[in-house]
Amino acid sequence: MKLIFPSGRLDRPVDHDTEHVLGPPDAEISLVEYGSYACPHCRAANDRIAQARDQLGDRICYAFRHKPLANNSLSFWAAQIVELARTPEAFWSAHIKLMTRSAQLTEDDLFAVAADLGVNADLSLGESEAVRRARSRVESDIASARASGVRFTPSFYINRRRYDGPWDESSFVDAMLGTLGHRVRTAALDFASWGPSAGILLVLAAVAAIILTNSPIGPHFEALWRREFGVSLGNIAFRKPIFDWVNDGLLTVFFLVVGLEVKREMTVGHLASRRSAALPIVAALGGMVGPALLYALIIPAGPWSRGWGVPMATDTAFAVALIAVMGSRVPVELRIFLTAAAIVDDIGAIVVVALFYSGEIHLAYLAAAATVVVALVLLSRSGVYFLSPYILLGVALWASVYAGGLHPTLAGVVLALFIPTRPPANLEALMTQASTIIASEARREGEVLRNGPSTSALHALEAIYERLESPADRLLRHAGARSSYAILPIFALANAGMMINPGVFVGHGRLMAAIVAGLALGKPLGVFLAAAAAVRTGLAVKPDEYSWRQLGGAGALAGIGFTMSLFIAGQAFPNATDFSAAKIAVFAASILSAALGTVLLWGTSHRELIGDASRSLGMKS
Repeated sequence: MKLIFPSGRLDRPVDHDTEHVLGPPDAEISLVEYGSYACPHCRAANDRIAQARDQLGDRICYAFRHKPLANNSLSFWAAQIVELARTPEAFWSAHIKLMTRSAQLTEDDLFAVAADLGVNADLSLGESEAVRRARSRVESDIASARASGVRFTPSFYINRRRYDGPWDESSFVDAMLGTLGHRVRTAALDFASWGPSAGILLVLAAVAAIILTNSPIGPHFEALWRREFGVSLGNIAFRKPIFDWVNDGLLTVFFLVVGLEVKREMTVGHLASRRSAALPIVAALGGMVGPALLYALIIPAGPWSRGWGVPMATDTAFAVALIAVMGSRVPVELRIFLTAAAIVDDIGAIVVVALFYSGEIHLAYLAAAATVVVALVLLSRSGVYFLSPYILLGVALWASVYAGGLHPTLAGVVLALFIPTRPPANLEALMTQASTIIASEARREGEVLRNGPSTSALHALEAIYERLESPADRLLRHAGARSSYAILPIFALANAGMMINPGVFVGHGRLMAAIVAGLALGKPLGVFLAAAAAVRTGLAVKPDEYSWRQLGGAGALAGIGFTMSLFIAGQAFPNATDFSAAKIAVFAASILSAALGTVLLWGTSHRELIGDASRSLGMKS
């Protein structure tokens, strides 16, 4: 699972013939500001723009576009008045005057600027063609702001990319000059904003693991994961191979993220109401039962029978990546369905691992784990919103669950259930408080023997920031990206390596067939039949925005079982050869499922959607 960031791109380039621009047309840096004359932050940023132009000279061209404040009548009025300027020089003179004449925009400012321009400030008197052109120009800028994803003023776009960094002079200029640090950060955000990025990273990590395993350094690569690492305290030592640290330790963070996403979806997300949750929940359950039954039909009782959990899991990153590549061909509603079903699938995988793929049970340690859970409950109900005590108890819970014989990744899910959320913050009150503190500190700028904000002011601003976001949301925001872009690729490096050896196929045909059939056939059938049964019985309603064929395509994509399938295979098949055969089967089934799902989704026509919607209406009536 991953967070998708907005693209942050300017809707259209700067037009030097029709827009308000300072600087040469061939400047290497373009800076576009969406601002309002009634916005105090635009006034403050005005000095930063002047400093940047002083430093960069003809290397920069600056364009101003209007985005009047929605709740301020003077804002739109001021924008229209400056658009009545007859020359660029007159416009910029009026622009600077409105930005600097007084601490807060007033009607007096508008009348003064109108007098300088030689126009009537009361635009309602005898509306002329010039006034209509001015209004059209402002409305065009407002439409441009909307298309560019502008949410507040001022918003800056450097070389057509939105700049979300600080406005101090050095940061601003670093961004415009494209320093190495800024380029690295920009490239990382661009990659994260690309829908398939997490899936692509997983593919690269898996391919790298296969290449390294089959290269001359393959034995050293395998030995790396077997090296032990741990901590020692006197005669007490806790050491594990790096491979186990990845599967038992790092993957716990992945399950923590899954648990937080489950909690969010069940409280305010797509699983919050029975009506919206019924279809993906039932479909996910069918997508777990179907592959397990098909596997059990193919594999008789014996050492391989424990592998029924391998074809049950869906790899969300790959499935969502493929849907993102198909763009508008896949309705948003279908993406929501697949994401919600994948979350339910993750819950099922966690339960399966905890109940069926754990070691010998030790009740004393499990009692200690229960004690830690009680402590987590008390912390949460007491309204403790600091993350540190939860993380410390989470480590203790992990150790207790591990020693108790259950798989330690279960600790991540349990911890997520008790990390608290909060009621929504009173944003207006907090912003007023923050503005008061900042204004008070700004008045003291330049005092003797004073180099920055006071410690008390910083603590107050930090407390306000902490209140804006709940501990659960904050942890998900930070850990979610690390899970997608660090933990899962490391997991793939550790688990996806397999020797390309024809001998693996000898004697493992039935095992591989069961896994491939479970993922590529059992998954889509289970998802589709369960969803159809839920709709037919009235338990759930299928949105008209996607067809049954598209739902079947989503079910096929659910057969991409990479991360969790490999993880369960590692627990189910301790024999190295069996594990290698299972890996090959998982890879083959995932490729087959991806191809089938893409064909079904890519080939859906508009006529099919209309016909499917008509049939759905007939079923309802």
